[in-house]
Amino acid sequence: MKNITITKFSCLRNGLTIRGYEYRPQGEKLPIAIVSHGFMANLMTVKHYAQFLAEMGYVAFCFDFCGGCVMMGKSDGKTTDMSVLTEVSDLCAVIEYAKGLDYTDSSNILLMGCSQGGFVSALTAAQLKEQIRKLVLFYPALCIPDDAKAGKMMWAKFDPQNIPEIVKCGPMKLGRCYIADVVNMNPFDEIKGYEGDVLIVHGTADKIVANHYAEEAEGVYAAREQGSVKLHFIEGGKHMFSKKHDKVAIDHLGNFVLNRDK
Repeated sequence: MKNITITKFSCLRNGLTIRGYEYRPQGEKLPIAIVSHGFMANLMTVKHYAQFLAEMGYVAFCFDFCGGCVMMGKSDGKTTDMSVLTEVSDLCAVIEYAKGLDYTDSSNILLMGCSQGGFVSALTAAQLKEQIRKLVLFYPALCIPDDAKAGKMMWAKFDPQNIPEIVKCGPMKLGRCYIADVVNMNPFDEIKGYEGDVLIVHGTADKIVANHYAEEAEGVYAAREQGSVKLHFIEGGKHMFSKKHDKVAIDHLGNFVLNRDK
């Protein structure tokens, strides 16, 4: 176990404060890892990945998306103002913050995301291209645009041709922007353009994001001229891995970071 210093951090996006934790190992000019949580979740669900990546030598960050948490969220913002695209903006703000620290290597950045955070990470990597060296997607929710077109996103039901201003999704209120920002999006077109190495880990028993989304993403990344892609299915794994399945996923993550996953 390395000596990891855990501190709070904050940065701004359009006047909203993003809050999270930094996991810093000893050393200078350290690579950066930023871990993004999923829909209705919070940083507590991904902090163990940040801890693991710090032990692998990264300065690792996890944070709450603005308006992205159904409870216990520490960042500013309303759930009704949150969308996949606002979360891309949040992630870009955290990246800029991390790059500005005097002990980080801004040329060596890993993005990791779970579920919606995976979709957000993939979109961000495609925007920033060569600025991102590695991309890790755990059960990425690339189904979100299709769900919006179908008028059914998790517990929310609506007419995609006449999106209401507020949509109730279980315990969370969503705004029109959540649907409108993705309803005409082809996620596989949007994630093209990123040419770094990619790891995708998905459970075979995922009832929220069907397996074919992971397979199609693998195909998009495999068609590139540069960068490797590795897709691992975890037998029996559900959306949000159990402790047993998470251990397998973390093993894949470690191999990927060490370039053993070729």
